Amino acid sequence: MGLVLILSGSLMAHIIQTSDGTEIEDIRIPLEDGSQLSGYLYVPKNASPETPAPGILAVHGYINSRETQSSFAIEFARRGYVVLALDQSGHGYSTNTAFSNAFGGPAGLAYLRELPFVDADRIGLEGHSMGGWTVLNAAMAMPEVYQSMALVGSSTGAPFAAPGTPDFPRNLAVIFSQFDEFSTLMWGVVKAADVTKSEKLQAVFGTDAPVKPDQIYGSVDDGTARILNQPVTTHPGDHLDFGATADAINWMDTTLGAPRGIPANEQIWHFKELGTLISLIGTVVFLIGSFAALNLTLGAGTGLQANNAITAPTGVSFIVALVLGVVMPALTFFPLTHFGEQLPNFGVFRQNITNQIMVWALGNGAVAGAGLLIARRFGLTLAPKGLLAALGAAGALYLVSVAISLVFKVDFRFWVVALKPLGLHHWPIFLSYLLPFLAFFYLSHAALIRMIAGKTGALSQFGLAWLVSAGGMTFLIGWIYAALFAKGKLPDFADPLFSIVGIQFVPILTITAIIAVVSWRTTRAALPGALLSALFVTWYIVAGQATHI
Repeated sequence: MGLVLILSGSLMAHIIQTSDGTEIEDIRIPLEDGSQLSGYLYVPKNASPETPAPGILAVHGYINSRETQSSFAIEFARRGYVVLALDQSGHGYSTNTAFSNAFGGPAGLAYLRELPFVDADRIGLEGHSMGGWTVLNAAMAMPEVYQSMALVGSSTGAPFAAPGTPDFPRNLAVIFSQFDEFSTLMWGVVKAADVTKSEKLQAVFGTDAPVKPDQIYGSVDDGTARILNQPVTTHPGDHLDFGATADAINWMDTTLGAPRGIPANEQIWHFKELGTLISLIGTVVFLIGSFAALNLTLGAGTGLQANNAITAPTGVSFIVALVLGVVMPALTFFPLTHFGEQLPNFGVFRQNITNQIMVWALGNGAVAGAGLLIARRFGLTLAPKGLLAALGAAGALYLVSVAISLVFKVDFRFWVVALKPLGLHHWPIFLSYLLPFLAFFYLSHAALIRMIAGKTGALSQFGLAWLVSAGGMTFLIGWIYAALFAKGKLPDFADPLFSIVGIQFVPILTITAIIAVVSWRTTRAALPGALLSALFVTWYIVAGQATHI
């Protein structure tokens, strides 16, 4: 069933992103330092050396990858634009480090405009968040070779781009959502909905008055046109919002002229997102189903049931363990990830955000380990056949992901949750983080199994496992975003970046909770499930994060 979901969802996504005759090429751009940039090149059927089409450089934000831009790229390509969806520096399959080579913007722009089927006189730039700074750097390096720009959830100015003026960038659309988490960083306003009053934005628009949304300032012909659009969504929500996509389409059509006159509100990208969601669900079914089947086939739990009888905590002990299990991950999320930012990389831990997640995980692992020591339940059962099952399940899913990527040019994703094959440069990084995450998952799963041992039904075991593993984070993220939508800004304690990062851990910790229960029910041991969780989560994080050294 899992494989069926993976294949059907991936095929659906492929059909949507190649609709109307669009071809997608997986390209590499060599850089002078020996590294290379990666990207997907969307080539519509109307583009040829005889009839060159306008081109758009589309770039994702921080700790994302080229696939994140698919909603914009699909709709641009359907309208006849050649689109280069770039992995910015240090992201995805780009092998340089984050922030280097001006984020990869100048090289991406140079590559795009040199293509024989691209009209070099009609080039647009679109970037989300840090991708906006990427295209701004491209515009700074080559100010005469582009015609317009759309900054989605992004801004001009320090620390990573030149200040915006009424003349720079040329023909600018600012698409800034009403609940964007980065309003203070980007435009110096506490509430994103108040961006119209931003002095920084007003300087770009050449006015001293609040900027009027959806009204064009300046002149397209003179390159001074400006427009502000305010979709009703969040910073990451820009990628799932019909309004934000339509705003970008309208601006490119206005400033470049679309080869195909498809109305901006006629969009199909969401069917691609549905397809990759189906395939993402399939990966979970395939991974856990393969693990369970291999355990049963190998007899991973044979002979271990009698030796591994666990007495579950009761009364006050159970309540204390439950409260700590639920509360500690949420309570420590921002403090420990902030502390992790100060962690020396030792030349080994090469991804800054992964370091921060690792410190948070190890801190909570230490709490679980302390509980096990106090309860004198720190025994380790190897269950070697279960370990083989974990390796087999993870390895099988990885091979499937590689095949899907090669054949269909999609990953497994929904919104901010995405799983894709590792690049060759990722493997040493993966190995460096695997042991710390294995330590965390062993300690947390061992403590978790002790709590669910008193339950007999699978649903009751999973319900308790989910509550302890993901319940606290679900509450924390729900609180943060309820406050954002109610008050227009994040709570004071919430870091904007890690509020978004935290969204991913609701489904990820749900998956690892299921793995822990399956491990206990099929092997009577924590370690096989911990190994599978560590392999899966380390792969997931490393493939999706920025590499800094």
